[in-house]
Amino acid sequence: MTDQLFLSIWLEKGAKPNRLRHFEALLRLFPFSQREQPQSTFSVSAIDSTEPPLLERPFNGPVDPAEITALLRDFKGDDVAYRYESWWDLWRFDSDWVLRPARVLLSCFGPDFDNGTERKAVDQEDLRIDFGVDSNYLPQLGVPGAKLTESNIRSLLRVVHEIDSALPVEIRRLETESGENFADRLQQSLTPTERVQ
Repeated sequence: MTDQLFLSIWLEKGAKPNRLRHFEALLRLFPFSQREQPQSTFSVSAIDSTEPPLLERPFNGPVDPAEITALLRDFKGDDVAYRYESWWDLWRFDSDWVLRPARVLLSCFGPDFDNGTERKAVDQEDLRIDFGVDSNYLPQLGVPGAKLTESNIRSLLRVVHEIDSALPVEIRRLETESGENFADRLQQSLTPTERVQ
């Protein structure tokens, strides 16, 4: 069963008022695909995820993050969320392994924006990355080329560590949509000889 994989980030208390600046830093450090790709979309929403966007702007990629950060300043408020749906490169298996763009969604939530999780708005994460389906990062039985899945895992972990180094992170969680800890799921998917000690 596949599940969506998220990295949720809570900024240090003193950094929360500057969440836009930290979202800009996240956009600059994220390794977006430079290959031919479908359109990317930047959107701004207010109040909660069910409201229609205040702004929705498509971009033909690859996109310079400066184009996105220029739009952030036009929409401010504690009940506002910013989302950038774009692409990054992953190895994908479809009769053979191919390195190609895969969907990724980066979000920044104001403290009064309800992002639809079970947490109260004030307790929800400040930043979130939706990495797509977790099967892109898990070894698959019967599929040759496990090293390429490992490459996807290394790319994911590199992003997580770069975020830890570049942003004032208080808490981060890499988990699936069902709330399962991804590290535990990865560990369970490995054979006993592959498991991390």
